[in-house]
Amino acid sequence: MKEPAGSRSGFWNMLRSGGVPSAVASVFGGQSAHQMAFIRSLSREQRRPEALITPLTELETVVFDLETTGFNCQKGDEILSFGAVKMWGDQVLESETFYTLVNPRIEIPPHITDLTGITPEMVEQAPSLIEALHDFMAFIGHSVLVAHASAHDKAFLNTALWKTSKAHLTHRVIDTMMIARLLNPARSGYGLDELLHEEGIEIKERHHALGDSLMTAKLWGGYMNRVREEQISTLGDLYARLSNA
Repeated sequence: MKEPAGSRSGFWNMLRSGGVPSAVASVFGGQSAHQMAFIRSLSREQRRPEALITPLTELETVVFDLETTGFNCQKGDEILSFGAVKMWGDQVLESETFYTLVNPRIEIPPHITDLTGITPEMVEQAPSLIEALHDFMAFIGHSVLVAHASAHDKAFLNTALWKTSKAHLTHRVIDTMMIARLLNPARSGYGLDELLHEEGIEIKERHHALGDSLMTAKLWGGYMNRVREEQISTLGDLYARLSNA
């Protein structure tokens, strides 16, 4: 994924203006410091008010998923892979996808390899966290993000952003699990597998970041049509209804 034209000159302007201290640049090296500056710049001012009044049928979203070495980013677990797919309204743009492995620089537990299929050998030559994060952020751009049970993914993204770039995730996020609860509050569970089964979506490549992203995208597309039947037509409407649910 290429960076926007002129970003390199902007980076050096940032260096001169103090946006990225020269000491940081010397520690990380020119390329890593450039990636860090790009991530920080993209993380600024994502919560554009116009997104709230955009009809859901015209909303640009990126559905994403992460695979990780465990479930606690505060205790050293790391990202193993990023997967994402773009959507326009309820249309899944299957030709516009993103996937990368990440070298976590820590041991991958055997049960995680069993779950995800990601082996230590597969990540030996994989991009570093900052390289993969840079490319992921370039792919998502300014789109609204969608994920299932997003708390896990947001926590890992925020940890990665802070670790590599001293930045925070500022994108708006839609959680398909929360929408499922809104549509059917009496359900006993809201796991991705059971929701996919209920919606008649074929389950394949489960626990693969891109596979899960594609299935969640189809789930979001179906839910979008159903929430519109509840007089929810914009992202602002959806957030308001979720906050009162």
